[in-house]
Amino acid sequence: MYKYNGLSENLISVFGEKVYKLSLDGGMTCPNRDGTLSYGGCIFCSDGGSGEFAEPFCDDIGLQIERAKEKVKFKAKSKYIAYFQNFSNTYGEPRFLKKIFTAAISHPDVVALSIATRPDCLGTEVLNVLKDLNKIKPLYVELGLQTIHDKTAKFINRGYDLVVYLKAVEELKKIGINVVTHLILGLPGETEQMILESVRLVGQLTDGIKLQNLQVLKGTELERLYNSGQVKVLDKEEYLDLLCKCIKILPPNVVIHRLTGDPPKKILVAPQWCANKKDTLNSIRRAFSLQNVVQGDDSDDEFRL
Repeated sequence: MYKYNGLSENLISVFGEKVYKLSLDGGMTCPNRDGTLSYGGCIFCSDGGSGEFAEPFCDDIGLQIERAKEKVKFKAKSKYIAYFQNFSNTYGEPRFLKKIFTAAISHPDVVALSIATRPDCLGTEVLNVLKDLNKIKPLYVELGLQTIHDKTAKFINRGYDLVVYLKAVEELKKIGINVVTHLILGLPGETEQMILESVRLVGQLTDGIKLQNLQVLKGTELERLYNSGQVKVLDKEEYLDLLCKCIKILPPNVVIHRLTGDPPKKILVAPQWCANKKDTLNSIRRAFSLQNVVQGDDSDDEFRL
C-alpha cells in the first residue's frame, strides 16, 4: 500500500480545521508576457494567466477577500488561505508587494498566504518581503516549474533554465518558506521516464507538489499546435496511470496539493474529459484504489484541485 500526504488533511493538522483557498488577483503581469523575456508567455498559459477563477483585482485587498469569501460561503468555511494565483505574483515593486500581501495576511479570517510566481522573479528585496510576511503567518510560495528538462522548457517558452529554479528553492528554504512546485504531465516530446525524473527531483527538493495533465486552452500557442496536429494530449486512462506512478515515487513528507487541473469549460479545447470534474475525481479514486494508493490517514473524502 502506498500512502500519500494529501493537502486537506495536512491543512487540518496545521490549522486545526479545514481551510479553503480564496483565489485573488494581485494586479500583476509576467516577464514572459510584457516583453522583458517574451510577449507570448508559456505556450499553455491562458489570457487570464491561469487564474480564471480568481476574484478580479481591486485596490482594496480586504474587499477582494470578502468578495471571494462570498463565492465560497456555501462551503461554510471559517478559515482561509489568501491565494494570489494568476500570472507572476512577485513580479512587482517590493513596496507594492509588501502592501498587498500584508493587507491579505492581516485579514482576521486568513490563516496563511499562498503566492504563485516564477523562480526568476525572486530578487533579494522580494525575498526580504517574503521573509517578513512569513513571520506574521505561514507563507507558501508556488513555483511554476512544469518540467526539469531544459529542452522541453524551451519548447514551451518557459523562459528560464532549471538552475534558476534550483537557486530559487534554495533561497526560499534558507528563509524558512514552504515551497510548492507545479508540474505538468504530458508535455510535448516528454516520455514517461522524463516525467518521472521531474517528479523524483522535485520530490527531493520541495515541500508540496501540484500535478496536472497538459490542457489546451483557447487563445494559446498550444491551441494552434494542437489544431495543426503537432501536439497530442493524454487520454484519461494514460493520465491516471501516470498519476499513480508519480504518487508512488514521491517521499511521504511531500504534500500533494493537486491531483488534476480544473480548467474553465468555456476555454477548454482538449482533453474534454477534464471538463467533468466530478467524473475525473471519481476516476482518480478508482485508479488509486486499484493501485493501493491511499491518503496517509486512510481518508479519501476530499481531493483538492
